[in-house]
Order: sequence, then C-alpha cells, then structure tokens
Amino acid sequence: MWWQLRVPASSANLGPGFDALGLALPVYLECRFRAAPHLVIRASGCDADSIPLDASNLIWQTALTVADRAAKPLPFIELEILNEIPLGKGLGSSAAALTAGVVIAGKLLNLEWSRARILDEAARLEGHPDNVAACALGGIVASAFDIDGHASAIRLDLPPACGLAVIIPDFVLPTAHSRSVLPASYSREEVVFNLQRAGLLVAALATGDTAALTVALADRLHQPFRAPLVPGLEQVLALRLPGLLGCVLSGAGPSVLVFFEKGHEAVCAEVAALIECRGPRVQTLVTSVAPNGFEWI
Repeated sequence: MWWQLRVPASSANLGPGFDALGLALPVYLECRFRAAPHLVIRASGCDADSIPLDASNLIWQTALTVADRAAKPLPFIELEILNEIPLGKGLGSSAAALTAGVVIAGKLLNLEWSRARILDEAARLEGHPDNVAACALGGIVASAFDIDGHASAIRLDLPPACGLAVIIPDFVLPTAHSRSVLPASYSREEVVFNLQRAGLLVAALATGDTAALTVALADRLHQPFRAPLVPGLEQVLALRLPGLLGCVLSGAGPSVLVFFEKGHEAVCAEVAALIECRGPRVQTLVTSVAPNGFEWI
C-alpha cells in the first residue's frame, strides 16, 4: 500500500523572533512511500541531484531515529520524493525532511501520534521548534521549549491586508556558516530591543494591525551579523517605500521575506533589484502563508 504525504516549506525568525517565530510557505516536499524488502529512494524536482538516495537520506535517517526511540523495528521503504523546496536557501528544507521522516515512521510503526506529538518529536530532533512548528501546524507560529524540553506552539494567520513574497538568491548559504558569525553573547540593550519587537510583532499579527509591522520586524540579534553574507541585505533591511511593511532574512538566509500591503506588489521588484545590482541573480515568488501543516494527499 502506498501513502502520500506533503510538508510545507518554512521561514524562521521573522526578524526579531530568533529561533521562536516562523511561518509555513505553500512550497512543498512530497513523499510517496510504502514498505519494501529493501531501501529504495528516488528523487525529482528542485535540487534533486543534491538529495541523497542511500541510507544517509535525512528522511530515512529521521525515521530510523524515531523507530529507535520507540523501540520498534522499522521496515525498509520504497520512497519517491518530489521536492519543490530549494536547498540551502533558508526555506526550511531540512525541517520539512525531518518532519516527513517523523510522520513516515509514525505511519509505518502505527504510533498514532497526534499532530502535537509529532511536532514535539520533530522539534527535539531539530533542536529548535520554529521551522518544524510551521511544518506541523501551518500558518504563522510562535513556539518554545519548556523546561523539560517539550515543544509548545501557537498558530496565527497572516492579516488579510498583508501580502508576502520570497526573494531567493542563486547561491547557497549553509546554516552552520550563517550561525557561526553570530556572537556568543548580547548586551541587555540588544535583547530588550528584540523582546519589544517580537512582542509587538505577535500582537500585530494577532490583531491584524499591519501598521505596526515596520517597527516590529526589526532585529539586532542575527541580521546585522549575517548581512555581510548576503549582498544587498543591509540595504534591503533599511529600505522604506510606500506599501512596503518590511523585509527580513528568511531563516539563516540567503532568501529574504518581503511583507507588503496588498496592491503594492511592485515593491518586491525594488527589493530584488537591490540584491541583483550587487551580483546575485534572484527568483521572486509572490506567495502567501500555507494555512496547513503536513497533509496526507
């Protein structure tokens, strides 16, 4: 029997919500799978040549880890991957693969886990809950670990008046490298700056007050340090245009999220031009927030 699953891409941080806020994007990792006498993996779609087709595949490795933690034997699978999520671009490709691995293991092992349990397991394996919370719940998510390491997340919707685009440069920025440039500690002033804006951002999203977004999307904990890694990012973050609500680095980068007032889609071309005039070619995707997390299809 074949099962078919899809998991959305995601963007983490949303400016000030470092490792805490994220959103799901309607760009998908699709997996068709069934139990098999030996492991077979096929991949097609975006960056398929970079997806391992052996036992090192992240989806399969994650499923094995879940089975080991559940103390149950995992059968081999035949897995067909259709990928739409660019790899190494800050759009949650690894979180989608990890979430898929947890869901696949749950199906094959008859674990009958709730969505919240799947989120918790995926967050523990990922090490932070922001991307996998978006993969599990869809929408915009605020997430955290409790003192025992359990993940909790609350889902919000993007205000109806707010549009969203993703600017995707044509180079890869490894997450490990992007994290390596961050400082080991921050001043109280920098932390308070981000706390104020993260709180304001959640309140603005919850109430639909898009006028607050220009202030709320600012950050001092990660984007200033990552800006040298993405040509034009410093200029993009400082850009002010009628109808532009704000720009943020998507996850560890190099992709950029653009929040704008609907009817002002033209601002996306201005953002893209600031990056392209400094070297990288970009793809602009005017999109929306995916309302659902992983789904059986």
